[in-house]
Amino acid sequence: MMGWMVVVLCLWVSCGAAAKQLEYSVLEETQRGVAIGNVAADLKLPASALSLRNFRILSHHHEPYFGVDLGSGNLVVREPADRERLCGTKASCVLTCELMFEDPLELHKMRVHVLDTNDNSPHFPAGDVQLHIPEFLTPGARFTLPHAQDADEGSNGMLSYSLSPNQHFRLDMGSRVDGSEYPELVLEKALDREHLATHLLVLTAQDGGLPVRSADAQVTIIVVDTNDNAPVFERSVYRTKVPETAPNGTVLFQVPASDPDEGSNGEVWYSLSNSTQAELRHIFHVHPKSGEVQVAASLGAPEKLLEAYIEARDEGAFGLVSTAKLLVEVTDVNDHAPEVDFMTISNSVPEDADEDLGPNGRVICSMSSRGPFQLKASFDNYYSLLTDGPLDHEQISEYQVLITASDGGSPPLSTQRTLTVSIADVNDNTPRFPQPQQEIFVAENNGLGASLGRVFAQDPDQGKNGLVFYELLDTLNSEGMPASSLVAVEPSSGDITAKTSFDFEKLRGFHFQVEGRDSGIPPRSSTVTVNLFVVDRNDNAPVILFPLPRNGSIPVEVVPRSARIGHLITKVVAEDADSGSNAWLSYHISQASDSSLFRISANMGELRTARLVLSTDAVKQRVVVVVQDHGDPPLSSSIILGVLLSNSVPQVLPEFEDVWEPGGQLSTRNLYLVIALACVSFLFLGCLLFFMCIKLSQSPGYCSQSCCHSSEDLRYGRKMASNHYMTSATVDVTTVERLTQTYLYWASLGLGSNHNSLLLHGEHNAADLRNLATGVRLNLPISCIQIRNRKGDHTNVNVIKLYSITY
Repeated sequence: MMGWMVVVLCLWVSCGAAAKQLEYSVLEETQRGVAIGNVAADLKLPASALSLRNFRILSHHHEPYFGVDLGSGNLVVREPADRERLCGTKASCVLTCELMFEDPLELHKMRVHVLDTNDNSPHFPAGDVQLHIPEFLTPGARFTLPHAQDADEGSNGMLSYSLSPNQHFRLDMGSRVDGSEYPELVLEKALDREHLATHLLVLTAQDGGLPVRSADAQVTIIVVDTNDNAPVFERSVYRTKVPETAPNGTVLFQVPASDPDEGSNGEVWYSLSNSTQAELRHIFHVHPKSGEVQVAASLGAPEKLLEAYIEARDEGAFGLVSTAKLLVEVTDVNDHAPEVDFMTISNSVPEDADEDLGPNGRVICSMSSRGPFQLKASFDNYYSLLTDGPLDHEQISEYQVLITASDGGSPPLSTQRTLTVSIADVNDNTPRFPQPQQEIFVAENNGLGASLGRVFAQDPDQGKNGLVFYELLDTLNSEGMPASSLVAVEPSSGDITAKTSFDFEKLRGFHFQVEGRDSGIPPRSSTVTVNLFVVDRNDNAPVILFPLPRNGSIPVEVVPRSARIGHLITKVVAEDADSGSNAWLSYHISQASDSSLFRISANMGELRTARLVLSTDAVKQRVVVVVQDHGDPPLSSSIILGVLLSNSVPQVLPEFEDVWEPGGQLSTRNLYLVIALACVSFLFLGCLLFFMCIKLSQSPGYCSQSCCHSSEDLRYGRKMASNHYMTSATVDVTTVERLTQTYLYWASLGLGSNHNSLLLHGEHNAADLRNLATGVRLNLPISCIQIRNRKGDHTNVNVIKLYSITY
């Protein structure tokens, strides 16, 4: 390209043509095809000369940003120019091109000024900023904020800054040596970390273009803590009472102090103040971190007030201190067993009394006991019985002490006395519950005042010290209801009763605390947490959600007659407010116009077709679906569904509120049943007419009295047995008529008493009587036949006819 330009330039110089320079201006990012000038007109040439003289544009840039329309001579934009990419931060951006003509050769220069538009928004290269400012700084302190950049030039790149409103800070502009400005944050009001530890500000930069473009940067001010707050006790004076027998480690106070400072400035350490008397320092122990004050030594004599001072000091620089007063009143308890003194009283004595002098008159007392006692000599013959260790009434409530008095004579004489020492009980045991938590299960819908359970605490002390009373600690449950509105606790027995009827669907359970307190002085107490769970009962019937009746009419579903087996008609959706097995639902059809046409999923409630829809099926079908839960006893709900067998949806649905419709046409099964019943009826009438004709055709004289015997005679054959020439035969006959039943016949044949008749006793069809005699092959005349008929397995036997057949 450069070689070509050199060649052209040489030719142009040799030709000596006068060159012109064209100047144009265009806004950056101007769209393709926009005309910015007319080259032919500016060169005072006709537009047709451009083509005739082989006009070309020689550009120094890789991309052809501009072109000339050879037909009109207009200079048009081929590629949008990005001023910032082409020229960067230069004040002016000019693209230079050469215009070349041939015949004759001409070369002109063209300069296109790319003008800036506000197409770039300001941005903060540093992004959001975080400043740590100590709270002790005074107003007027300045902090540099991040500056923004804008790639545009001129007013489009001129930036101004603003700060979100804040009572502690304002925005100011600082100047550099080159005259540029940058934003600064100025402290207007002193900071207090304890009041607000973090300040969130928004710094906004705006350019001067139209339309205005802006960018935001978040400025987070973190206030650095200083040790400007001393620890603060909840109270200035703490007072308590403690028995004189309190063991070491007994907690007297919990004296927390709070310091709103942060880190080590807010860490508090506790100790006894120097204001505490030196003799009391060894009695109390203060935990340095928790502020817990414990007994560290014997409290000394009762009925006195101990005064000490505790200080709380933080760990900050120049640690700040607060002090609180501790007042401990030592109370007396019955912790000393009575001292039993044996006193010898001088009086007149009999002669055999011990009136010895010297060693014989000296009396020595000794003690024989396993208890914590000792015998101490006072003066002369006086002795005192003292305790030599701790006493525990709960372990041993009574001691038997044997006192032996011996003199110093020879042989020595002695006297023994037994002293009973009873240990008085003190309230040194706290009531104890078997478990810290107790569970109670109650079925819902309970009656008011129903007993729910019982809490019980044991106290090994005696008398009032061991008498425990119970109290409900009124707390709020998860529903915001006080426990006292739900249950009551009987003070003496601990029985828990219901004050309301629980509903599992509204309240699944709650917990409360019961305190067991004895009647000692001072009283001791402990608590137990009772977790009450409401057990569900099947007290809610299933509720059918879909389908639902509309405007009092039953829901109707349309099923095409071309529906296949298993076609989904509808799905019955139901829910049960109970839980567990009480909410397990099953679906079944209790009644239907045609039960063979429908089936339902027991678990899903999907009503489907059980077979293909026949042309004989009624158009309107009704189905009753029952939804039943698995509770005890089970509860159920039902819904009536209308099913319209039609290939199209009618504009007006027919009424389904009338009686159950047997069907517009008889079903195939019902038609077969009607035909079968009609055939049976006709056959029965034909048989009856046949028997009547046979009876009328026979003479009544042929059947004599002697040939017709009672059933008992025929059954046992009493008269036949006496005839040695009587012959008999038995034949079983099975016939199948054109009916739906099969009949089995049994016949017994024998000679009558006059040897001229044949007796027939059996179960048979009258149509087979004609061949009966031939079947048994008897050449005897038959004069009388008795007939019985039994159908199936029925036990009732009916005598149908009594008649005779003669040969």
